[in-house]
Amino acid sequence: MTWRDREGNALTDYPRPSVAVDVAVLTLRDNRLHVVAVHSERGLALPGTFLRPGERLSDAADRALETKAAIVDLVFHQLRLFDAPDRDDRGWVLSMAHSAVAPVRSLTTTTECVPIDSARPVSPLAFDHDDMVTEAVLDLRERYAREIDPALLPNETFTLLQLRELYEIVFDRSLTKDTFRRHVIGALEGTGTTSTAGGGRPAELYRRAPNPALPPSAGSFLLG
Repeated sequence: MTWRDREGNALTDYPRPSVAVDVAVLTLRDNRLHVVAVHSERGLALPGTFLRPGERLSDAADRALETKAAIVDLVFHQLRLFDAPDRDDRGWVLSMAHSAVAPVRSLTTTTECVPIDSARPVSPLAFDHDDMVTEAVLDLRERYAREIDPALLPNETFTLLQLRELYEIVFDRSLTKDTFRRHVIGALEGTGTTSTAGGGRPAELYRRAPNPALPPSAGSFLLG
């Protein structure tokens, strides 16, 4: 039996948009945030695809990353739905934007990446993908304000200077050395070893603690 509403219309009687997924994969390259981009008929764009019948959004996102950017086994999550009626000149298309973070060492040498400045790609992307990148950067900052390096961008061990430099890249601003240390030290554990990278005095190496959550005060400090 076909379901109908009070006006006698079935679901198929209503206009339906196409549904797409687009994935903003952020990475750290040359001490700067970048986003993975692919070539499309509209120019550079985020890896994306249309949802197939019977397919989940996460499956479509996986497929887009593998077929468009040769990226597999990446953990990602949904950002929000982009639903402006005129966002795609090909027709009525809703896109569920996803965000992911990949260490540059996990990408291939041929992966194309666009630098990010002030939470925007320096080279405009197709459709409303610039806005998706901004959403992904803001989401990344929220995550880094709650937990020490949740995306595991640097090596397993790092100095406080290396960690602070990473956070300055993510938050796009300078962070006071002593204040930064006070906010993050409780989420770290020392390794008992030191590093002389950079040619300065030996600096202690740390790793993320088993509970790498930051105190609420760190969020206010980092997010400004």
